[in-house]
Amino acid sequence: MKDGYIKAAAITPELKVADTKFNTDCICKSIKESCKKGAKVLVFPELCITGYSCGDLFLQELLLKEAMEGLKKAAKATEEADAIVFVGLPVRYKGKLYNAAAALCGGEILGIVPKTYLPNYNEFYEARYFAKGMDETVYLDIGEETVPMGRKLLFACDTMKELVIGAEICEDLWAPNPPSVCHALAGATLIVNLSASDEAVGKEIYRRDLVTGQSARLLAGYVYASAGNGESTQDVVYSAHSMIAENGVLLAESKRFWNETVYTEIDLLKLLEERRRNNTFEPYERMEEYEEIEFSLKRSRTELTRRIDANPFVPGKKEERDRRCDEILTIQAMGLLGRLRHTKCRCAVVGISGGLDSALALLVTVRAFDWLKLDRVNIKAVTMPGFGTTDRTYANAVNMVKCLGVTFLEVPIKEAVNVHFRDIGQDVSKHDVTYENAQARERTQILMDIANKEGGMVIGTGDMSELALGWATYNGDHMSMYGVNASVPKTLVRHLVRFYADACGDGKLKDVLSDVLDTPVSPELLPPKDGKISQKTEDIVGPYELHDFFLYYMLRFGYSPKKIFRLAKLAFLGVYDSDTIHRWLKNYYTRFFAQQFKRSCLPDGPKVGTIALSPRGDLRMPSDACARIWLDELKEME
Repeated sequence: MKDGYIKAAAITPELKVADTKFNTDCICKSIKESCKKGAKVLVFPELCITGYSCGDLFLQELLLKEAMEGLKKAAKATEEADAIVFVGLPVRYKGKLYNAAAALCGGEILGIVPKTYLPNYNEFYEARYFAKGMDETVYLDIGEETVPMGRKLLFACDTMKELVIGAEICEDLWAPNPPSVCHALAGATLIVNLSASDEAVGKEIYRRDLVTGQSARLLAGYVYASAGNGESTQDVVYSAHSMIAENGVLLAESKRFWNETVYTEIDLLKLLEERRRNNTFEPYERMEEYEEIEFSLKRSRTELTRRIDANPFVPGKKEERDRRCDEILTIQAMGLLGRLRHTKCRCAVVGISGGLDSALALLVTVRAFDWLKLDRVNIKAVTMPGFGTTDRTYANAVNMVKCLGVTFLEVPIKEAVNVHFRDIGQDVSKHDVTYENAQARERTQILMDIANKEGGMVIGTGDMSELALGWATYNGDHMSMYGVNASVPKTLVRHLVRFYADACGDGKLKDVLSDVLDTPVSPELLPPKDGKISQKTEDIVGPYELHDFFLYYMLRFGYSPKKIFRLAKLAFLGVYDSDTIHRWLKNYYTRFFAQQFKRSCLPDGPKVGTIALSPRGDLRMPSDACARIWLDELKEME
């Protein structure tokens, strides 16, 4: 339960139709096993105490009586369980029968939630046996307990305030207005669904889309437990298709047709952060309709078993990654296309270094020009060799320009920078920040002046990771007339260039781009050593894969340094040790806060993902904000 995580289990136990004693024993056994594995929220299928497919046996007094006895036994099994458990059973009230979910914890029956929507079409005949759940909350006497029953019950953990659970049952999710909508708006961060969804061709995909889509729409966790083997196969088959989702992401899924339990951890703090930033997620207007029932769980550290992606900006599967890359390149190119069309500009000026960022900017510019049916010769690719330029990067820049058929311009900057050094009294042998930044500003001046001369537009090459760290020369490479890479993180830049290289087929351009991809990231502002790059960016500011990880979880979900550190250790296990991660995390926070002034005056550029640093769009942060409390938390971890 540390850092807002709660471990959930979707359980499909062994079952025999109408054998309540066997079914209850299996439920109790599963409760014990799941708790041993650290699960705190356990969800069983719809009508699991009796079996969903009992048919007219639901009209038998003995079955209903034994089902209630099974519920009491299951409740007793939670005395030592330290978990909240949801089981399904038929419940009688004032002469009517209800398909219900019962919440159990600490040996007690906390409450009972009846099903709202009863399917009575095709193979479903629920209205033959069950009544629709009542609007008001009523109270049942079960043994010595008085138990609330109603559609608008929420179960709130008093030891973990983030955990508030709402329940719905199978068809409720399929309905146009699922009960979980009101549950979430009333405060539920986790929705449980006790289901008995029979299988049919294609239904698996639809069911999965419903679960993930509802979790996204509600900014909630969603635990869906479905009936499986043991249910009657007289006319249909139940596939035990259980799932656990979080805000649109499927975290865990069972193998269909085989009864099993799936586990994962749900990040409730992340969900609450999403709700805070989403101003269309409005509280339920009639909160007085809901009754909140408290329960207790012991506070303990939740061991994370869910996969923590080391590259959150980059899809892991090639098919999805390629689709994402093509989409991003299109967004970048369309942004530039719109700006060129609006300004009636028919010339673009791009500084080409032979590195990844400038390669991507040039490729995007070529795509935009092609769509506008403008001649590529109107793209002016300018290489500006300086004190740190190597033969490798120079050759790659020249060859890439030739392959793309754009206009090549070469403007060496050494002489101009040396004159400038003499003007300001800078010792040329002193390789300090002035030595470096003077070159960056000289290059920007050249690009701007060529753009003026040609009636063109300077296309920015800097990426989002550099902007986050402030790894840009103020009013140097920091400035352009349109920054196509402004919201693309460094880890994704590499994949975009690789995608373009693969898409262009075998040939000279692919060879050049492949070599660009193999070249160390460097601003090339210090003289080479033995003809090779001497200044490697990641040796100075840290690995970009770490910084992109930090950036993602800080800005996307507002995680604390401690939580980011915990996740990073899991994501980069065997790659970086704890001390290395901690050192670069401290470096990240220090730079991020100190360099906001550069981001406060960024040129326009297209947003391509959920995170962007534009002061006009996603990040409204004062340039003089203090990093103290974030750095203090990191210091406590030393």
